[in-house]
Amino acid sequence: MKIGVPKEAASGEARVAMTPQSAKDLQKLGYDCLIQKGAGQAAGFDDADYEAAGVSVVTGAAIWKDADVIAKVQPPSEAETGKLSEGQTLISFFYPAANEALLEKAKGTGANVIAMDMVPRISRAQKMDALSSMANIAGYRAVIEAGNNFGRFFTGQVTAAGKVPPAKVLIVGAGVAGLAAIGTATSLGAITLAFDVRPEVAEQIESMGAEFVYLDFEETQQDGAATGGYAAPSSPEFREKQLEKFRELAPEIDIVITTALIPNRDAPVLWTKDMVEMMKPGSVIVDLAAERGGNCELTEKDKKIVTDNGVTIVGYTDFPSRMATQSSLLYSTNIRHMMSDLTPEKDGQVNHDMEDDVIRGATVTHQGEITWPPPPPKTQAIAAQPKAEKPRELTPEEKREQEIAAFKKETRTQVGLLALGGAAILAVGLIAPASFMQHFIVFVLSVFVGFQVIWNVSHSLHTPLMAVTNAISSIIILGALMQVGSNSLLITALAALGILMAAVNIFGGFLVTRRMLAMFQKS
Repeated sequence: MKIGVPKEAASGEARVAMTPQSAKDLQKLGYDCLIQKGAGQAAGFDDADYEAAGVSVVTGAAIWKDADVIAKVQPPSEAETGKLSEGQTLISFFYPAANEALLEKAKGTGANVIAMDMVPRISRAQKMDALSSMANIAGYRAVIEAGNNFGRFFTGQVTAAGKVPPAKVLIVGAGVAGLAAIGTATSLGAITLAFDVRPEVAEQIESMGAEFVYLDFEETQQDGAATGGYAAPSSPEFREKQLEKFRELAPEIDIVITTALIPNRDAPVLWTKDMVEMMKPGSVIVDLAAERGGNCELTEKDKKIVTDNGVTIVGYTDFPSRMATQSSLLYSTNIRHMMSDLTPEKDGQVNHDMEDDVIRGATVTHQGEITWPPPPPKTQAIAAQPKAEKPRELTPEEKREQEIAAFKKETRTQVGLLALGGAAILAVGLIAPASFMQHFIVFVLSVFVGFQVIWNVSHSLHTPLMAVTNAISSIIILGALMQVGSNSLLITALAALGILMAAVNIFGGFLVTRRMLAMFQKS
């Protein structure tokens, strides 16, 4: 069978659903690959690159006529949908909830349509989750776009010309896009704050170096498993508390990146006009929810505006397309993984298994029937585990009581061990001869002195372990020097061997340290 990729017809779309590398992987599954002339040009992939990978470069008409599987990025236009034929398979973003007329037309063609935006959010399907792939790029690009419109550094600096304070960045929403934005802003040196209605994501946010914005409000949030892995809508009371917190933060925030969006719903307004008016001149808002109305009240879709008080609001909806090469590499990999599931035998034949959770969930039309919406997957959606309740903080008096109790327990243990050791020595003294006890007392004192000497050695070498090893070796040398003049040939030989081995250890330790330090010296 043949898999074909037409050139994207949507205005400004630079991505492509097949790259030369993904084409090689598809060929290993047994498929012949076709691509429309110039389809990868905007993403940085020439026709010659595809030909070198074994892909046939053909006209657009040949793609729709000859290919058994059509792979696209954007939903097909009405004209493109009309070109589908019975038995063909189309794989692309489709957004069936917002494209009912297109869904009916696809049903009429008899084609099987797989919507990449409908891939269920279960663990096995992560490799095909194109929404997450594109959201990751959008989050990263949002920070870059904010930096392009922000007149200062992200990181703080102290220079001869003066001190530069770090930028303060607030990320609203800690989904895939939000986490990507947090990572990028933090790595650029900004003071990053993040908010999400799901308190269980606080650990993820803090692990990336950002500060989680907590609300003093108790509300049981719906488990993300019940909403396909997305945050559930909040109550009006929670929303008011949320807006109150944002108003408190607005005057001190330099950059706001909003990512709050629930599929098939209008974006909730989280950054109101009065908050924008509170922000400092030169501040930037990047609204990743602009496609569904925007989280900022003043956002204009696909436009960048500057308010009267000098705040720049970016409402672009094509962030992944602005990084077309990277986006195409990730999206084509998602397509390739979908084709792997559709081709279990790797024989170049599509097996559209409607019993498979992933394939069934992503299929919106099949054999002339509309199969959307799909039934709930047998496997639960990916959702973070609820955060364990924090133990109650102890009062100073309770902490003091715990410390006293621990000290008493430790003291009892030590006294018991000393008493046991004393009894053992007394028992040995009653049986052993006097000469043994003299040597035993010397041995105990030697252990004590040796312990004190070794653990009080300063760590002059590159690791404490090396310093302790050298200290032990030094004591061995001292003991061996005292015994090397013994009348016994065996004792003399053992003492000499001990001196040799300890000396090698000591000199070796200093030699290793010298080499370690030399790594940090300029030549």
